Amino acid sequence: QVQLVESGGGSVEAGGSLRLSCTVSTLIYNNCYMAWFRQAPGKEREVVGSIDLDGNVAYADSVKGRFTISKDNAKHTLYLQMDMLKPEDTAMYYCAADHNFRHLVAGPEYWGQGTQVTVSS
Repeated sequence: QVQLVESGGGSVEAGGSLRLSCTVSTLIYNNCYMAWFRQAPGKEREVVGSIDLDGNVAYADSVKGRFTISKDNAKHTLYLQMDMLKPEDTAMYYCAADHNFRHLVAGPEYWGQGTQVTVSS
């Protein structure tokens, strides 16, 4: 069964930290590129960062130096550590996966249900 389940969202003050988790089904975890997306109200969805099958990561300029993507192979879990959070980071955050890296960025096949992150000033 294809499944991505996010957790860890919440409310935090500016400057604080949150860690999002995405538990991924085995079929997806072992065979897909994965990414974190976010979408704020009234704004387009954007890629926060991605990780390939070798563990190489890339980040959007807006989060470089503040967010870290990692994964735990034993737990089949993808993480997004968010530090120095800003009010503009407020959004619904989604983990996503695709067998093709170009498709991952443009429009992944597999999505989680999302978790809300709210950063107050």
